[in-house]
Amino acid sequence: MIKRNIAKKILAYYKQYPIISLTGPRQSGKTTLVKKIFPKKPYVNLEDLENREFALSDPKGFLSQYGDGAIIDEVQRVPELMSYLQVAVDEKKKNGLYILTGSQNFLLMENISQSLAGRTAIFNLLPFSLSELFSAKLKFGKTKIDDLLFKGFYPKLFDQKVDAIGYYANYVKTYIERDVRLIKNISNLSVFKRFLNLCAARTGQLLNISSLAEDCGINQKTAQSWLSILEASFVIYFLRPHYKNYGKRVIKMPRIYFYDTGLLCSLLGLTDQKQLKNHYLKGSIFESFVISEFVKYQYNQGMEPNVYFWRNKTGNEIDLLIEAPHKIIPIEIKSGQTISNDYFRGLKYYNNLSRGNSKNSYVIYGGNLKQQRSEGNVLGWEYLGDSISEVLK
Repeated sequence: MIKRNIAKKILAYYKQYPIISLTGPRQSGKTTLVKKIFPKKPYVNLEDLENREFALSDPKGFLSQYGDGAIIDEVQRVPELMSYLQVAVDEKKKNGLYILTGSQNFLLMENISQSLAGRTAIFNLLPFSLSELFSAKLKFGKTKIDDLLFKGFYPKLFDQKVDAIGYYANYVKTYIERDVRLIKNISNLSVFKRFLNLCAARTGQLLNISSLAEDCGINQKTAQSWLSILEASFVIYFLRPHYKNYGKRVIKMPRIYFYDTGLLCSLLGLTDQKQLKNHYLKGSIFESFVISEFVKYQYNQGMEPNVYFWRNKTGNEIDLLIEAPHKIIPIEIKSGQTISNDYFRGLKYYNNLSRGNSKNSYVIYGGNLKQQRSEGNVLGWEYLGDSISEVLK
């Protein structure tokens, strides 16, 4: 089993809270992780019809079977259980009792906020990070970055070495037919699938809901609702604009990205990593990868991501801004493997405008160099896994 970086934080908070809640996309490794961390805890899966019926019809009786706590998997299937969990942990006044996991973020979070506020530590587990894969000393092909972008980071692709093309086709089918219907009753799933494909084609772009809705043949309210579903189930994320105004009007719409590049490549219809080389969205796919690595790092530290982009009305922009203690870190993301002076143009403009420091500025690119330059630091993608903590400190 590949070691998960989030495990250390979960164990630390397990001693401080009666409940640990772990959410994230389907098949990100939640069940495997909690079973590994807590091998002595009883395990019950509410996807199982008999377990679910028991928890629904007799929640007190169900919880009484696990007086010393348990791992309760897919807890969003029985949201009514949350109120009974609140009573149980309040009566026991003991930390380290229940481990809850769930795949649909907003279903789980809504019930936690209503019933378990202050009683649970909440963690988000995404697919493998680059750091986790490199720590496991996995071998990759000659075109490492294209192999990784195409394959993606879901654990099953590495633990069982299944075919990526078939895996993502089944993943999308399962997600749409099971998870989407559980979250929201959508009658025409084929239209939702088209919507998902259209979102993939807009990766890295400013979100234009009216255009997206028109291209899909739905109204804007439906498009907004469906975007919320994709965001809440950890398929897409919105990179928000940084609003600090350095004397210029700034863009206020978010950009749309996908958490996993393998899923993104599948939705774009790619069938071979060689297609990535000249693909019109190669740069945006690479951006998704880099930004996701920062998001994964912060989630694995038990923190909420503080990542943004910056762009003004005249087209000057920074791909990624990170708010660190006492400073803002501008990062330019380039998929090319050869460094050019153009890579630093955005950093120079932003630092001049904000009176920033080039020592805190970075270009992360598709090559393999690590350098300190007067215009900013250069990081090849392979250094990203080991260097994020250095960048953020």
